[in-house]
Amino acid sequence: MADYPVTFEVAPPARFERPQVFIRIVAYLLLGLVMSLAYWALPIIAAIWSSQKGSQRFLDEDGPKITGWLRWTTALTAYTYMLTDRFPSDEDTSVRFEIQPSGSPNVGSALLRLITSIPSGFVLWILNAVAGIIWLIGAVMILIQESYPESLYDFQCGVVRWQARLLAYHASLVDAYPPFAFDMGPQSATPPAAAAP
Repeated sequence: MADYPVTFEVAPPARFERPQVFIRIVAYLLLGLVMSLAYWALPIIAAIWSSQKGSQRFLDEDGPKITGWLRWTTALTAYTYMLTDRFPSDEDTSVRFEIQPSGSPNVGSALLRLITSIPSGFVLWILNAVAGIIWLIGAVMILIQESYPESLYDFQCGVVRWQARLLAYHASLVDAYPPFAFDMGPQSATPPAAAAP
């Protein structure tokens, strides 16, 4: 989907660090808490802020704050899913997440996303189950050879991209329903820089 207004790209490290596998277990627990909170909180926050400020002011003033939070959440997911070896920080340039805000969010449309996002969320739940199995395979391979197959890496990247698009929609930052696809979305002129080992 070359024109979807959410971009997620990640540059893999040259090699993965073995100790990071164990840190990711803790990050996975943190991610579960963050995602549970995000599912319920994002539409409610969007409803409250858009009702107080109006659609355009919500997108202009609060959109960047929410995008920053989603950027960190997406970077945490990328780290947890073994797409990068760096815990989310301002210095890490290996993950790129951007949103081109669109639409006219209001209270009704924001709260309705709790329901309309269910089909995509259900598919994401199934993909996450597969991603968990791939995570185990990748973890063993990283412990043995400090890398894992590109095809598994691409699958994990697709799952994180799916989640990033769904979160942006769920937060009422984009009006278009997230596509049921793993594609790259809008391409940048320069890919994100790989993190230094």
